[in-house]
Amino acid sequence: MNSHASESIAYAEIVVEAAQQRAFETFVNLSAWWPLDSHHIGEGDAVAAVFETRSGGRIYERAADGTECDWGRVLECEPPDRLLYDWQLTSEWKYDPTFHTDVEVRFIALAPKRTRVELRHQVSAYGDKAADMRSVFLQPGGWPGLLESFAKTVE
Repeated sequence: MNSHASESIAYAEIVVEAAQQRAFETFVNLSAWWPLDSHHIGEGDAVAAVFETRSGGRIYERAADGTECDWGRVLECEPPDRLLYDWQLTSEWKYDPTFHTDVEVRFIALAPKRTRVELRHQVSAYGDKAADMRSVFLQPGGWPGLLESFAKTVE
């Protein structure tokens, strides 16, 4: 697991022992690996996280009572190589349809059953909170920890 930050990007990567296609499919199956008990923004307990794998598709959580809470929108979906999505959660962890930060995830085949997953989160939209948010995203509970959870599921 590697992670670092430039001025406006939170970057994390991990190498998984899985084929590129399997890595991509597992990543977009958020409910399989996303820690919904600790990483949700809705008022109710989240029971599912959904990544609609098409341009314009939603990324959202669903609570036990059926209510849904958006996280963002898919901008580009290029299986099994790349995802680009609009993470629309503010620094207060609230969904805002007018707020936009890009997250790009690349799946790079290193061998038939070995894939490097690189995640770049553009944080400049957070303005004067960009440095703080970059730090939050790079904490163990942020993108590095989320990629670790993903790796445990895909392997």
